[in-house]
Amino acid sequence: MKMSKKYADSLKSYDRTKQYDPSEALGIVIENAKAKFDETVELHVKLGIDPRQADQQVRGVLVLPNGTGKTKKVLVIAKGEKADAAQAAGADFVGAEEMIQKIQTENWFGFDVMITTPDMMGVVGRIGRLLGPKGLMPNPKSGTVTTDVTRAVAEVKAGKVEYRLDKTAIIHCPIGKKSFGKEKLTENFTALMEAIIKAKPAAAKGQYLKSIAVTSTMGPGVKVNYTKI
Repeated sequence: MKMSKKYADSLKSYDRTKQYDPSEALGIVIENAKAKFDETVELHVKLGIDPRQADQQVRGVLVLPNGTGKTKKVLVIAKGEKADAAQAAGADFVGAEEMIQKIQTENWFGFDVMITTPDMMGVVGRIGRLLGPKGLMPNPKSGTVTTDVTRAVAEVKAGKVEYRLDKTAIIHCPIGKKSFGKEKLTENFTALMEAIIKAKPAAAKGQYLKSIAVTSTMGPGVKVNYTKI
């Protein structure tokens, strides 16, 4: 793959072998986010645990102090009072069987998050094979299967993120936009790292944090000194 001149110049602007303090690393990421759009800044954390073991899973949700910079479109599958509450809370789409049918027959995915009430999980389960691969299947652990739809919608709109371990024992998660600036991104970084550390499984042995890096959509990754976290 041919490297662009901007990317090559970015690599020369810092020491790729060095681990920087979080604030300093984020400053380098901001400086090298040179695309014409407001790049997303992401956190990548490699953990020293085995994701194949059921007792070594790391997964959770968090409302970032400064949000994500992206307004997510929310679909709520509910009926009656819960549907009314979802509408009042600012959900973009609200419905029941007819919305499931729309996804099924029209392959419609005009939403970023699906929230549902427990009583509607049977209906939602019919399209699990469509939602699952896209990461859209509601789950009680991520707060998207709940009776409190008002709170669930508000949290997503406020900038709730879900972090979870992938098959290679890495967590990838957005922490904001370049335009946030170093201070706000550092606050989001700190909040997310605290949540990941707190989520350390009891079965985890040895070194939990293996490596941490921050990057922007189009920029190179910058290593973070995890011993200071």
